[in-house]
Amino acid sequence: MSAGRHGVAWLAAYAVFTFLSFPHPVAGRVIDLGVFVAWLGPACLWFGLRGVSPVRAARRAFLASLVAHTAILHWIWIVTVVYGHAHPVFGVLGPIGLGAYIAAFTAAFGALAAVFARSGWGSPLLLAATWAALDYLRSFALSGFPWATLGYAQHLNPALLGLAPWTGVYGLSFATALAGFVAARAAADRREAGRFSRQALVGVAVLVAALVFGAAAYRWTPPDPAESVRVAVVQGNVDQGVKWNRDWYERTLRIYEGLTRSAAAGGAEIVVWPETAVPGVIGDDPRQMARIGRLARETGTLLVVGAVGLESGGDGGRRVYDSAFPVGPDGVVLDRYDKSHLVPFGEYVPFGELLDSVFRAVARGIAETGVTPGAGPRPLDLPVPGSDSERLTAGVLICYELLFPDLVRRFVRDGAEMFFAITNDAWYGRTGAPYQFLAITALRSAETRVWTARAANTGVSAIIDARGRVRARTRIFERDWLQADIPLRPAPVGGSFYTRHGDVFAWVCWVAVAGVGLLAWRGRRRT
Repeated sequence: MSAGRHGVAWLAAYAVFTFLSFPHPVAGRVIDLGVFVAWLGPACLWFGLRGVSPVRAARRAFLASLVAHTAILHWIWIVTVVYGHAHPVFGVLGPIGLGAYIAAFTAAFGALAAVFARSGWGSPLLLAATWAALDYLRSFALSGFPWATLGYAQHLNPALLGLAPWTGVYGLSFATALAGFVAARAAADRREAGRFSRQALVGVAVLVAALVFGAAAYRWTPPDPAESVRVAVVQGNVDQGVKWNRDWYERTLRIYEGLTRSAAAGGAEIVVWPETAVPGVIGDDPRQMARIGRLARETGTLLVVGAVGLESGGDGGRRVYDSAFPVGPDGVVLDRYDKSHLVPFGEYVPFGELLDSVFRAVARGIAETGVTPGAGPRPLDLPVPGSDSERLTAGVLICYELLFPDLVRRFVRDGAEMFFAITNDAWYGRTGAPYQFLAITALRSAETRVWTARAANTGVSAIIDARGRVRARTRIFERDWLQADIPLRPAPVGGSFYTRHGDVFAWVCWVAVAGVGLLAWRGRRRT
């Protein structure tokens, strides 16, 4: 099929299938088609870029990706304008700007794919490696924004979830893209030569091997240990529009106190509150701290409370943190974890002196100047309620940190046995973002083989097992709580291959791309 005549149609199809690869609410139901359609996006992009120059391929890929990802990120309007009270211009520029950031990586893919095709190296296998390598680069370049990474579209696919403990989410991106490129190449071969090329057959063989390995890895799991702890997550459903209103302060605390008592009556030993569930500063008001301590003593539970942390600086100023406070059954604050990877333009303004007069942090309820990042991922050593000597080590993941696989795996590498994921997804409204974020969280459990208890202010709160399966979940914008018995030791001990060794697979993809790129460049110089 000629890209000259039909390229626009193929690129439009790529944008549609990319949008449909991630969950979205429609008429009160969540439509999640990623398992079925995610591979069609790369296939359509391949046809749309076929036969054009690297510059033209980059331009086409950028525009198609910009449309797709701006549509996916439409919820940024809710964040910036509805709740952030920014000018509507920023509500429009936000999704376009972040869509352009993602589209830049798609443009790089398009240019590389065209270079490889001209050099005779454009096999489905190499194109899939290029896709995965660029997905990895997007996780940290310019602070990183790995939302809508292709691999997340497969969060309900058991065969591909089995790859996550070995390759991270990038292996799922690789396999999904490979399926699309194999299908496109096979269709082109059949039409033009009447038979499949060696490159298509090699791609099929690798894809089948990945699916068989992933399915076997997913099915195999060591038995859970006999010891467990009952963990509850509470969902207060406090609207973002009133969350920081002083008139709601007392009402908010009463909501979470009531949910905690209900969970404790149901046998919960640990109760996890969402991000900034307390609309104030822990430690700044002794009466507030005493109140939370009394609740912990009354219920006999370990509370993990999301709130604002505060420290006095040497210059007389105050540093504000987005924090989690574990409060023991004796009512004593045991530790504090501070969120380390902050949201650009949400919790801090990059290049503040240059841009602060233009941009303002959305999270004005937390700080007037911006939030201070914590020291980095650090698991917390906590007592097991009801035991005089037993301890557990937990990683508390605060909102945006969940987007970064390498950051999350370091909690488990350093001993975390389970995750308490706390977030405030009220910012997103009734869009696809809460469900997309849940899929991201599920991949973190699948990668590390660690259970996650996810507490979200307005949902989706969930219990996720070590395979990345959502065992229980709430509806969004409902007051609720749920609980589960979570094993006290991870399986396998020490975490997965990905936990121990990191992004080896992504680096292998980069080595392959760089090696072939060098060969292609040398070949062009000789000619």
